[in-house]
Amino acid sequence: MKVADRIELFTRLQAGNPTPTTELEYTTPFELLAAVLLSAQATDRGVNAATRKLFPVANTPAAILALGVEGLESYIRTIGLYHSKAKHLIEACRILVEVHGGEVPRDREALEHLPGVGRKTANVVLNTAFGEPTIAVDTHIFRVSNRLKLAVGKTPLAVETGLMKAVPPAFRQDAHHWLILHGRYVCKALKPECWRCPVADLCPYRPKTPAPGTSPVRKSPKRDVQPES
Repeated sequence: MKVADRIELFTRLQAGNPTPTTELEYTTPFELLAAVLLSAQATDRGVNAATRKLFPVANTPAAILALGVEGLESYIRTIGLYHSKAKHLIEACRILVEVHGGEVPRDREALEHLPGVGRKTANVVLNTAFGEPTIAVDTHIFRVSNRLKLAVGKTPLAVETGLMKAVPPAFRQDAHHWLILHGRYVCKALKPECWRCPVADLCPYRPKTPAPGTSPVRKSPKRDVQPES
């Protein structure tokens, strides 16, 4: 995508949502870390429903560690893969307490050393909790970036690397949220809602999905032009 088109793309996304943020509910860096860890292969809505019960009882590494695996599971069992997530979160809390004084480190390497925390989760925490211009590539951002030809890649890391180069610096802080929300609500996996996409004219993805109740626009076949007699 050309530089001018990239600037236009993010200008439009910004106009539609000037202050984007995560849909996960949190009040501290640790609550965000815990919520993102729990959100793998789960919906933000489902995670929020669980953390609304969990965080009033335990919202620090020490407090969750005190719950133990079984105690934590009783709050998150409605979330997919809750058993393994409970183990990961308990062990992550143990490291946070014993190594980091109960604080979430503002360091990628330290974050990725926590059980259940990979590059994507670390990027979310660095961006959303600490204001760093990182981009966490999930399935939505991976799809949108490739469809737009904004950053083409076969792996999340390749797309992340491409986005860090492609996204204009002025938009980099919020790019993660704009792209994920666009993929979640407009540029959907099976049936993108192209008819209401604010950047459809900048997108090379084909075929465009027509609005409900309408038929795709089909071009007439080309015919050979006969010279006038």
